[in-house]
Amino acid sequence: MSGIVTGMTFAEKVTGYNQLVLVISELIMKSFVEQLATYAEYHRDSRNILTHLVGVPVIVFAVIVLLSRPVFDLAGYAVTPAMACCLAASLYYLRLNLVFATLMAVLMATGIYYAMDIAAASTLLWLSTGVGLFVLGWIVQFIGHYFEGKKPAFVDDLMGLLIGPLFVLAELLFLLGLYPSLKQDIERRAGAVRTGSPSANTL
Repeated sequence: MSGIVTGMTFAEKVTGYNQLVLVISELIMKSFVEQLATYAEYHRDSRNILTHLVGVPVIVFAVIVLLSRPVFDLAGYAVTPAMACCLAASLYYLRLNLVFATLMAVLMATGIYYAMDIAAASTLLWLSTGVGLFVLGWIVQFIGHYFEGKKPAFVDDLMGLLIGPLFVLAELLFLLGLYPSLKQDIERRAGAVRTGSPSANTL
């Protein structure tokens, strides 16, 4: 990798640096509503949303399980890659919205709590649980996108992998009748949710 960077011309290095700055700037500057609305554009079929209410939490928990090994000792505290990733995600969510960040932090902390028990078991149980749930979650996801007739959001923007859990949380809160103004803002940008309307399959 260092050889590739060294072989680049000055102009190529500047261009690459500028592109990186643009990506980071977009990541930082995009608002909470904009992030959810962008993700929602790929999820307007009610059946797709329903599958995501199942698939996304399963995938997130699977990733937490798989990243709960190895365990490092940090000043007498057990620390895992899962904890580091969840902390980083929580900090980003905090920049977007305090309430949603708090709820996500609680949910991820709960996931870490249960994942630690699985990771402490045999390697076979740890891997089979993590990989099995990960595959199951994505199967459910792709069934939803079959109904949607669109590819998953992360195909066009990897940020979709980070925004997906926020979207699911928002949809759950909408089902409880909470945050109606946020729901209206998202639908104004992404369009209303379709209930069982057929879509051409583009997967």
